[in-house]
Amino acid sequence: MSAPLFLVDPLPTADRLTLDGPEGHHAATVQRLRVGEQLLLADGRGGTAEAVVTAVGRGTLDLEITSRGYVDASVPRLVVVQGIAKGDRGELAVQAMTEVGVDEIVPWAAARSVTQWRGDRGVRAREKWAATAREAAKQARRAWLPVVAGTPDESTTRVAHRISGAAAAFVLHEEARDRLTAVELPAAGEIVLVVGPEGGIADAELDAFRSAGARPVRLGPSVLRTSTAGVAALAVLATRLGHW
Repeated sequence: MSAPLFLVDPLPTADRLTLDGPEGHHAATVQRLRVGEQLLLADGRGGTAEAVVTAVGRGTLDLEITSRGYVDASVPRLVVVQGIAKGDRGELAVQAMTEVGVDEIVPWAAARSVTQWRGDRGVRAREKWAATAREAAKQARRAWLPVVAGTPDESTTRVAHRISGAAAAFVLHEEARDRLTAVELPAAGEIVLVVGPEGGIADAELDAFRSAGARPVRLGPSVLRTSTAGVAALAVLATRLGHW
């Protein structure tokens, strides 16, 4: 089993470190790491360090750094514009997309989104997505922590603007003729993937995204839930781009 990963910012420059706070509590109290066990540290921006536990305290670990490294960012960069979903479906999508390699998630206030992020509620909801991405990144042993963007929810106009600056953009749509498995992909830059909410993408939204340069695509004959469509599409992209 691979060593567990903990996020620290910044990575220590010295050879010894006391891991405390929430990460130290989780390592010492929840995972119950013991003297001699190994773990990984990451700053969420590609920097990594391997360490060994030298002492265990109350919610803390004393560590000795044994090596340092750096993981290059994925190219091209994968951005998913996720229609805001009701209940916990959005969080399920964020968790799974993080595990399969998304680089940025943009919450989108689609016309058919049942749930609307307004005011403080939107800020809290976005923070929950960010916390979900953080924990999923640790579980997946990712050196890069995905960005959860948004203000906190992006409008269709802002999403279209993002699409216009991308190297490629695709909208998952059940009536599309082209398949994501066959379209041409760029070797660099940013790939934007748009996933609609439970009610789907409105015609006006699809027209706006097409005008901005996006291409409607489908995954296959099945209609997937909003919580699984992005994950399936990312798996296709990761395979085709050689990330997997």
